[in-house]
Amino acid sequence: MSITGAIVLFAVLWFLVFFVVLQVRHESQGDRGEVVPGTPPGAPAFEVVGRKAKITTVITIALWAMIAAVIIWGGVTVQDLDWFGRLGPRGG
Repeated sequence: MSITGAIVLFAVLWFLVFFVVLQVRHESQGDRGEVVPGTPPGAPAFEVVGRKAKITTVITIALWAMIAAVIIWGGVTVQDLDWFGRLGPRGG
């Protein structure tokens, strides 16, 4: 895996995890009953984005390390994922 591939993998994982973490313990203005005029009731009542970004980074580092290890190890190839035989016969 190249440096660029590693960075792209990390960035994609980071945003994927971030969008999941944003929904954990989400409390909307509608839930609290304090809707600020001009905002929808589903808007966050308060968010600690910095804390969620730190949590996201820790989770992403762990996931990235596992996925990068599998890619570098080479134990799982595209041929292993070809369950329907569409890539042709397997080489010996």
